[in-house]
Amino acid sequence: MSVFFQLAVTCFLALAVCAGAVSYFRTVRAARPPVGVFNGRDIFVIMGFVLALPYVYLALPGGVLPVVLALVFAGGLSVGYQPLIGNGRLRWALIAALIASVYVSHTAFGEAAPPYWVANSCVVVLVVISATNLNVQGGMRLSNVAWFLLALTVYDAFFAWVVPLTEELAEAVQGYPYAPAAGLRVGDDLGAVVGMGDLLAYALFTTCAYKAYGKVGLRVGLVLVTVFGAVAPVVVLKVITEMLGHEPALIPAQVVFGPAAFLGYRYLRRRGPERRMADVLLPRDRAAAPLATAG
Repeated sequence: MSVFFQLAVTCFLALAVCAGAVSYFRTVRAARPPVGVFNGRDIFVIMGFVLALPYVYLALPGGVLPVVLALVFAGGLSVGYQPLIGNGRLRWALIAALIASVYVSHTAFGEAAPPYWVANSCVVVLVVISATNLNVQGGMRLSNVAWFLLALTVYDAFFAWVVPLTEELAEAVQGYPYAPAAGLRVGDDLGAVVGMGDLLAYALFTTCAYKAYGKVGLRVGLVLVTVFGAVAPVVVLKVITEMLGHEPALIPAQVVFGPAAFLGYRYLRRRGPERRMADVLLPRDRAAAPLATAG
């Protein structure tokens, strides 16, 4: 029963962030920062940030870590949803309500209760959708994402199996609200949690694939996310548990998804060059195009 619960929750969250990110991409234009075109050098910058962030979190006193995470969540929500909610006071009021709901549910019900995980997951999913579009609409290409995920595969494997940094970070946030993860826990037996970084990887790849190759890219992205992002890590964990007689401490999802996503990029690349942001029109832009041409 627990395996089916994990599969259901993991698939739902993985597909939810992908659907949300692509829907945002299709209907909203995020403000693009004046940083030029995204290129391969930026991969090293992002990877450096990814490498440093866990150490920063672990260096913080326990009581400070949830405050920092709450501020990160609030900042991501504010920037990403400014095009949707132009009124600053209303936007910040809604953000404050979302952030407060996580704290209140954690205080009232505890970190293992469904209300807390539902509230925290909603915030995390919305932040991932925001971060995805800020990057993809800011110029990130599918090739950038593919190489980044391949590097992330090596990173996650090393810090899960050689240096247990990922496990230490997971233990550091236990007992506090604002976990950098989404999921659901029901009682002591049923639980499924997906890291925020994994959700961001799924959303980035799917949204970039859609931007680059349209509906074909979207289908490839959704299939890879479902099979290798959501299902395969749970199945691999179950198989290894049966073989060893005990559950391993951690099986990073990117070890399975990263290589599959890279192969998916290589497959899509055969269809030709990627589309740019300038080649992707909003529905209202398409409707206005004939009028503009006629004029």
